[in-house]
Amino acid sequence: MIPIVETKAQSADVAQAFEDFARAFEAFKDANDTRLGEIETRLTGDVVTDEKLARIDAALDDAKRRLDRLALDRSRPPLGDGGEGARDPAQAEHKTAFHAYIRSGEASGLKRLEEKALSAGSGPDGGYLVPDVVEREVLRRLSAVSPIRAISSVRVISGGQYKRAFSASGPATGWVGETAARPQTAGPTLSEMSFPAMELYAMPAATQTLLDDAVVDIDRWIAEEVESAFAEQEGAAFVNGDGVNKPKGFLAADTVEDEIWEWGRLGTVQTGGAGFPATNPSDVLVELIYALKAGYRQNAAFVMNRKTQSAIRRFKDDNGQYLWAPPASAGQAATLMGFPVVEAEDMPDIAADACAVAFGDFKRGYLVVDRAGMRVLRDPYSAKPYVLFYTTKRVGGGVQDFAAIKLLKFAS
Repeated sequence: MIPIVETKAQSADVAQAFEDFARAFEAFKDANDTRLGEIETRLTGDVVTDEKLARIDAALDDAKRRLDRLALDRSRPPLGDGGEGARDPAQAEHKTAFHAYIRSGEASGLKRLEEKALSAGSGPDGGYLVPDVVEREVLRRLSAVSPIRAISSVRVISGGQYKRAFSASGPATGWVGETAARPQTAGPTLSEMSFPAMELYAMPAATQTLLDDAVVDIDRWIAEEVESAFAEQEGAAFVNGDGVNKPKGFLAADTVEDEIWEWGRLGTVQTGGAGFPATNPSDVLVELIYALKAGYRQNAAFVMNRKTQSAIRRFKDDNGQYLWAPPASAGQAATLMGFPVVEAEDMPDIAADACAVAFGDFKRGYLVVDRAGMRVLRDPYSAKPYVLFYTTKRVGGGVQDFAAIKLLKFAS
């Protein structure tokens, strides 16, 4: 395990960001309480108060994003030569050969390693495998910044797709007496679910001067360059992907009203309008929570985008307490009615016929499939004087348990 080196400056920055976020939320509550008081006395809110609340709301979101970024930066371990690969001669040799290829285009070392392993990773395969420590770091970073990946199950495979059998009904069972006859029960009907791994790519660029600089940590540079690109594409696909050359998102699954739910579709709870109800708006959230079976609620979370979270942030219970609560400490998630809130910007806004809020146990409900191996192809010709690095990984995804996720649907 690589130790995490944390400086006093980093700790101070995170602490300051958390204090700023807490102060912003207190200001938000004060402004919203003022707005509600004006509505009760005048039957309408003051425009100045509404504008002030909107500004504080935006500042609250900015403070949360800054806090999340600082917490993420603090958790990143170094990728220097003292890492895991240095203790394994084979990994150290691979890393040295990979650095030579990245910095100067010298591929003889990697080719020699592939000959030893009786494998070929260049040519039609599109480049050379990155060292294991770099691949693990990229996947770890993606787990931290890709919201759906962070809460879903992840499987690493060596082939092109992952298959699993499932039974929607299960075998027939029953109680019998000690000496009573035991009639034969019907066996479960098994079906197969398939999760193909699709190719995802990024193409960071660097100058040869940067690559010639021996001080530059090439492993860290690659991980940082592809992190945002991969996370952005993954996040969109895991939510809305149609399954064509990309993972199939959970919102792309067929839906049905929860009262007539059946396997193969996600159940929806209807709001009755294009927005939250004017009176007792939080009732639909309670209905959404209890649409999920108790076994799934234990590890459930809300998934929504920033605008939807901004609207829900104003809801109160009968005792005047806010239903949305800020994180208890840096690096933790905000909560809504005691359940974590995952902010996924690819979720739709509140609108007619939109499923703007998801609630469920995504560990059991959604599966992310990673094919082992990330490849890099060096291209010094297409964008001179820059050197391009065509970086690819294969990833798939889809709903694996249709009972584990429920959607809040806003009616037309």
